[in-house]
Amino acid sequence: MLNNIGLPGLLLIAVVVLVLFGRGKISSLMGEVGKGITAFKKGVSDGSKELEEEQAEAARDITPSEQEKDKV
Repeated sequence: MLNNIGLPGLLLIAVVVLVLFGRGKISSLMGEVGKGITAFKKGVSDGSKELEEEQAEAARDITPSEQEKDKV
């Protein structure tokens, strides 16, 4: 169904949406979409940083200290 929509169909849909909602409403909506995308990207990067920090802590040096060597 959707693969039959060509360029004229998309232009018609865009004109109808513009007429129904108006330019101001669409621009504010796109601003909110942009903020959402930015927040999503920030969340993804924060999550990857947390994973890297956890992996770095798990890979820390586990060589026994001098006191532990003396016990053996």
